[in-house]
Amino acid sequence: MDISIIGGTGEEGFGLTLRLAKAGNHVTIGSRSQEKGEASAQKARELVGAEAEVDGATNDVAAAASPVVFVTVPFGGQAEIYRAIKDSVTEGTIVVDCTSPLATAVGGRAWHVVRPWHGSAAEQAKAILPSGVRMVAAFHTISGEALNDLDHQMDSDVLVCGTDREAKATVGGLIDQIPNLRWVDAGDLTQARIVETLTALLISVNRAYKVHDAGFRITGRDAWGAPG
Repeated sequence: MDISIIGGTGEEGFGLTLRLAKAGNHVTIGSRSQEKGEASAQKARELVGAEAEVDGATNDVAAAASPVVFVTVPFGGQAEIYRAIKDSVTEGTIVVDCTSPLATAVGGRAWHVVRPWHGSAAEQAKAILPSGVRMVAAFHTISGEALNDLDHQMDSDVLVCGTDREAKATVGGLIDQIPNLRWVDAGDLTQARIVETLTALLISVNRAYKVHDAGFRITGRDAWGAPG
């Protein structure tokens, strides 16, 4: 699948690039500058292998290049990024927002959160983008550091929120390509108001136990994925 990752030069976005490229997808890394995007793409190819299909581009070009676009940027710059790409995202595109509204955006601490006016970062993004975009929220509780270490075995569930079930299943299919990650349908997009705050909770757990990749497993059945 063709995938774009806006913010793909940051830790979370670059980790997703490595994992999804390793699974055989064509990934376009979006950055504010073409040079930075291309440099990150070159680094990704070196880590995954010369056969990896990874390109670099500016954010607007990357946003227009793929049917699935991940946005992995800090909350402080999230609205600006979405305003910059909104005219490039075509109708029907699945946009996966991975932003957590941490208080670092306003000079606070990473284990505290702020409440966006729209209820969640994902709902704020949806309000900025054209109405035909299919918004999904995911990957808030997955360690960027762990994603970057290709020798590290992942061990978490990914909570996926959105109103469009087919879009969630598409994103879930990509999650299933990363060994030992499972996806769980966490409900409609309003549930992102809860899921996004779990990032701060995990940061607090990491601090307490001096680890870097605490995560969640949902119990109650052997497999999750698409309900029914």
